Amino acid sequence: MADKSRGAAPAQTRGARNEAGFDLARALESIVSLQAMIPDDAFTAKVLGVKRAGSGVVIRESGLILTIGYLITEAQEVWLTSADGRVVPGHALALDTRSGFGLVQALDRLDLPAMEIGSSSKSAPGDPVIVAAGGKRQFLRATIAGKQEFAGYWEYFLDEAIFTAPAHPFWGGAALIGADGKLLGIGSLHVERVTEEGPQDSNMIVPIDLLTPVLDALVARGRPDGPARPWLGVYSAESEGKIVVAEVAENGPAAIAGMRRGDVISAVRDASIASLRDFYAEMWKSGPAGVEIPIEVVRGGRGHWLRVKSADRASFLKKPRLH
Repeated sequence: MADKSRGAAPAQTRGARNEAGFDLARALESIVSLQAMIPDDAFTAKVLGVKRAGSGVVIRESGLILTIGYLITEAQEVWLTSADGRVVPGHALALDTRSGFGLVQALDRLDLPAMEIGSSSKSAPGDPVIVAAGGKRQFLRATIAGKQEFAGYWEYFLDEAIFTAPAHPFWGGAALIGADGKLLGIGSLHVERVTEEGPQDSNMIVPIDLLTPVLDALVARGRPDGPARPWLGVYSAESEGKIVVAEVAENGPAAIAGMRRGDVISAVRDASIASLRDFYAEMWKSGPAGVEIPIEVVRGGRGHWLRVKSADRASFLKKPRLH
């Protein structure tokens, strides 16, 4: 049986309006496919790969495109493809590691409409939405399944992420479009949520409200204003009420301090740690990037105190070239 929730072909959507009355075909014209090339020796090449593909959304008619940051981190080449097949070069303009957003500036005329930015705080579980990727207008009618905190293993935390279901198969950089046709967020991950009805495949969406306060700084300077957060280079996970180190970044602050895979993080400064939320909160309130952070790890049943001199994550990343 065909999946009727999937997007129709361009000819079928032209001029069509969804239940809320906005022009869906026009909204889909704002979404582009994105391909990025990253050098083999880039810091993120081993984890994220050297060829990355996803989507982006035109948010200014000047060709400013919002996407998810991991697609363009350390990108030396970016190519944008419109729904009608036109290919335009782009420049990786900005990265906000706190929210996870990335910005790309088209380097040639796109002549595409900009999608209006909405208010993710006004959305609620149960709301009908559309999750749309670039390319052949691959859209999916979905529902906001939940809004809750999200902790990522790569030193990343959102107080309130948006989760949608069913999950879009091409989630990276996809647009979350509200019933009024406005942009509510950008797709980041495919996750399995535990619900009362059982496991549910969902997309984790970064809320658009996180962009508004930093957008001008990102456009002007490539990063948010203010000091960078301390970064340790730790990939960790919660397991039975413990924070276990799954890996440490090569030559990162944690590795230099002697942290190892399999260590259990039990305390940061004088605070006990029982969740990733605890770990990140204590780390980030220690001071700006560069501050030394005492961390207790349990290894082989014994506690060890490490003094980790944090860093600015951005200092480990290659800067994009402007072609």
